[in-house]
Amino acid sequence: MGCFVSTPKDSGGKRRRPGNIGEVAVFVPGLRIPKPVDFSESLGDHLCKSLVERLSALRTRIVVMAGQEAPSITRTRRRSATQHGGSTLGDLLQALEDYLPVLLGLVKDGSPLQHKVQFTWINQEDDSEEMGMYSAWYEVLSVLHLMAALSLSQANLLLLPRTSTDGYLPKVSEESRRSAIDILLKAAGYLDCAVRHILPQLPPELRRDLPVDLAEGVLRALCLQALGQGVDIQLGLAIDSTKATLAVKRRLACEMVKYWQQAQDNITNLPLANGWGEKHRFYIKWKYIEAKAGAYYYHGLILDEGNTEKSHGMAVSALQAADEYLKESKRACEAFNTAVPLSRIMETAPTLPDFALALKPDEYQLPDVDASWNHENANKGHHKD
Repeated sequence: MGCFVSTPKDSGGKRRRPGNIGEVAVFVPGLRIPKPVDFSESLGDHLCKSLVERLSALRTRIVVMAGQEAPSITRTRRRSATQHGGSTLGDLLQALEDYLPVLLGLVKDGSPLQHKVQFTWINQEDDSEEMGMYSAWYEVLSVLHLMAALSLSQANLLLLPRTSTDGYLPKVSEESRRSAIDILLKAAGYLDCAVRHILPQLPPELRRDLPVDLAEGVLRALCLQALGQGVDIQLGLAIDSTKATLAVKRRLACEMVKYWQQAQDNITNLPLANGWGEKHRFYIKWKYIEAKAGAYYYHGLILDEGNTEKSHGMAVSALQAADEYLKESKRACEAFNTAVPLSRIMETAPTLPDFALALKPDEYQLPDVDASWNHENANKGHHKD
């Protein structure tokens, strides 16, 4: 059960990839958007007409919105971000949230209906093939991935500096930064749910055939990226606070290193040869190196507070490492922006202290199956097998 179909994307007409996606505060993967499905043909003999029509209406709304808005979402610049980008993302997220509980009826209690419909999705931004599977769990996985991508887009918009009305340089408000943390934790929650609860529902042969966008390593890397960027924002807020101690800043900086290192470990060996996937890998390497620069800087400042010759020597070594990582992070940033392979990562500095990670994904639970399925079960005897 659960056969799949893979079709080159240009069979449906060429889509233009953006030559420049503008400023990036949060890297967003290429958006995967759904293609139309005829539920009446696949489920007309198995479900009541009203439920088939509801599934169709909810999914068609997503298909239309994603098809029209995904290109503008990806290419959103600072100006449009302040006008309509946020509302577009919110509307599409709401449409997905409305669809998900009704969709879950197809997989409830191992229902054979989960194999009746071929669901097809395509990456809007990359040269990957479109992928269709006769699996409602594949559809659930794709929905959660899109919800996470849209949340990352929302966080990106919040973190792009906006021109202030008082004539000062563009900046990001504290309110926007705190809102971005909440959204990043939601994105991490969707991805964590996908990895822990949805992927295990797919048989091994289907998991092997998933597009690389939905590979477990990519999903885990995106989840860890969201958490790492949440800590990054927390560190920025601590730097701006007169109450935050050096110890707090060092702890946050060291936590950030661990998140980015784990993200890199998950994505390093995946076949991301080109396009959005390759750029994602460059981004994670850049942020990992940048995080190390910050961690060694604050570690060096604390070591320098010691009164011994040994602690002073270690502080000098740590601060030198921070300087080298900072230089390398600038090269890595350029590599990300131009898609050139990243430079080497130095490993000659003293060992960083090991702090427990504080941020965890929000616990996201799939919604209850829509109540309309209760009426369907009551009338099950009136429908054909």
